[in-house]
Amino acid sequence: MDTSNEAARDRIPRVDTYGFERPDGFDYVSYEDFYSRYMTILTRRAMKWSKMMQKSTKVEKSLKVKRYIRKGVPNEHRSHVWMMVSGAQAQMDVNPGYYHRVLLEGQNNTKLVDTVVTDLNRTFPDNVKFRKSASPCLQQTLHNVLVAYGQHNSSVGYCQGMNFITGILILVSKDEEKAFWLLDALIGRILPDYYSPAMLGLKTDQEVLGDLVKMKIPAVAELIDKHGVMWTLLVSRWFICLFIDILPIETVLRIWDCLFFEGSKILFRVALTLIKQYQAYILEAKNFPDVCDKFKDITKGKFVTECHLFMQKIFIEPGSLSRNTILKLRQQRRAQLLTQE
Repeated sequence: MDTSNEAARDRIPRVDTYGFERPDGFDYVSYEDFYSRYMTILTRRAMKWSKMMQKSTKVEKSLKVKRYIRKGVPNEHRSHVWMMVSGAQAQMDVNPGYYHRVLLEGQNNTKLVDTVVTDLNRTFPDNVKFRKSASPCLQQTLHNVLVAYGQHNSSVGYCQGMNFITGILILVSKDEEKAFWLLDALIGRILPDYYSPAMLGLKTDQEVLGDLVKMKIPAVAELIDKHGVMWTLLVSRWFICLFIDILPIETVLRIWDCLFFEGSKILFRVALTLIKQYQAYILEAKNFPDVCDKFKDITKGKFVTECHLFMQKIFIEPGSLSRNTILKLRQQRRAQLLTQE
């Protein structure tokens, strides 16, 4: 082993702040270099956020708040900010006791409980907080939120991918009722039809990404068409897991800061930035499996680890991305998908 990597490994905990174990082959040297610089940024941001929050704990939608969120929400404020800007806090406030009621009802729904239980052990096997040996073990909290949500939103029930999203919400909020209302904000309002049985919203957005690549990175779109690769094969996990287990956790949380504030458009910005950054590398693909491998490769390495620079890039690289453009493309693609059913 490289001695510098070994030395850095001794200095950096094997398990990160959120309970995730560093994978084998983790580049400790690059990470230490990045994190030492990022800590300075985090400290500066934390001071600015604390100053703003002292004036008012209400986080109203404004250009200043938008700017602050794009530059990153400090860990100590993240749960509160997500709750406020997503509307989850407002829903929780007007529905006191609702979460515990649907949880009790859901526990009598044997089919729902069995479906949720099937996926519990598969959720974050690399996270020490979700292991049965952990104390407290977050599997029970995860079980409760998923059962309550499945009961609350019977048209969705439980769908694969929701366990990972809920897991992150629990790690950030450290509160199962808040995690429930954040999940409701994501699935009910920010990403409608992503997790419904037909997954129409998810399928639509994958096709819309293809359209946006054709408009903004045409050479890559031509390559994908030439090799007959479907967008769903390349990016379905990006969208269904909202980049969890695809990108490093710090980067995922920064993306989610913006997702809760600005909506699903952020997912397109992230995907387009990855494809544009690695355009030359993707264009080296000679065949179908090559294309798939390259799309897996581009989600690893220094570019995605340096989350602060990465987040700056997502608002520059794809250029303008108007809500109208996305709305029109979604309407077209949705209509096409409905006629195919």
